[in-house]
Amino acid sequence: MNFIQELTWRGMIHDIMPGTKEQFQNEMTSAYIGFDPTADSLHIGSLVQIMILVHLQNAGHKPYALVGGATGMVGDPSGKSKERNLLDKDTLDHNLNCVKKQLEKFLDFNCGDNSAVVINNYDWFENMSFLEFIRDNGKHISVNYMMAKDSVKSRLSTGMSFTEFSYQLVQGYDFYWLWKNKNCKVQLGGSDQWGNIVTGTELIRRKEGGSAFAVTTPLIQKSDGGKFGKTEEGNVWLDKNKTSSYKFYQFWLNNSDEDAKNYIKIFTLKNQNEINDLVKEHDKAPHLRVLQKELAKDVTLRVHGENELNNALIASNILFGKSTSEDLIKLDEDTFLSVFEGVPQFELKQDDINCGLLDLLSEKTNIFDSKGEARRMITSNAVSINKEKISLEFQTSSENLINKKYLLVQKGKKNYFIIKIL
Repeated sequence: MNFIQELTWRGMIHDIMPGTKEQFQNEMTSAYIGFDPTADSLHIGSLVQIMILVHLQNAGHKPYALVGGATGMVGDPSGKSKERNLLDKDTLDHNLNCVKKQLEKFLDFNCGDNSAVVINNYDWFENMSFLEFIRDNGKHISVNYMMAKDSVKSRLSTGMSFTEFSYQLVQGYDFYWLWKNKNCKVQLGGSDQWGNIVTGTELIRRKEGGSAFAVTTPLIQKSDGGKFGKTEEGNVWLDKNKTSSYKFYQFWLNNSDEDAKNYIKIFTLKNQNEINDLVKEHDKAPHLRVLQKELAKDVTLRVHGENELNNALIASNILFGKSTSEDLIKLDEDTFLSVFEGVPQFELKQDDINCGLLDLLSEKTNIFDSKGEARRMITSNAVSINKEKISLEFQTSSENLINKKYLLVQKGKKNYFIIKIL
């Protein structure tokens, strides 16, 4: 199956310029996508574009990932209701290095002619003067042409700076530079980038009489109208320090059936037959969430690796299934705290845990209102420490501590408490 056919059945094509399909059929083609470096991690919205490059490379073509060190200083107005804060070069350089490391998890940078390449547009803008840029490029694109773009028209009522207005010409020059210097003939991107992309193809045509092509993908939306990739905490990031592997796994697991059927085509590499079989299995018993589990497992494995996936599975089982103290011990501190985020915490000194069980659970922590209540709950087998039911004879010690500093107390079925030893 060729590249365009692959994207088509997966529902990943929104717009395609005439001649693009034939270009990919005729020869190994270099194509690029630009990535926004305004944060030190990509998020799952960026994962759509990463998957496009993965499919491109798997089809035998050469992917370029352009990280916008220069355009990041300008700010893309597409889809934005107001101008963004601009970043300094040191911040951008840090972000660029972080983004490069994430892209290396998905693309093969050492596979011969179609090896992936990360490229920074600051490299060709760094020594270009403003006068040189507008003389050699601005004269080829009319103001009327630029004003007709949706990204400009949508902002006319609220105002747009010249900096943002010029963005499409700057991005257009990126395409021209890659076309001329790297034989890059196709630009890929989200559907909100169509106006910027065709400015590039127009610049190539007017400056050199050349041909270039474009493909855009639909902007991913949730079936309930909510914004994809957004939670109450904000973006779902690819960096586990910003979004833990447990929360990342849970994001995919908690999708609706309709969304899961869409996402498994977009975010996994499973073929059409595998996905059809999974959907049929899921539809027989939707309550088992076969589709969501396979989606969450697949994406978490490729983004975070096997160890983090296992952590996420263990963590999920702790809250939603049967688990033991051994499962808790396997969790690193960040995952443990992520699983029990929002759970009441009590901070005690090391000597406090030797005070006696009933004192610990009532006077030292107020988990129970009184020793009497604690005694009744324990004798009725309704209290666990570190997922193990306890008796009145249970003694706490440093050997009981998770990550050498935590005790997890469970009161009844749903009430959790954390005791942290300072």
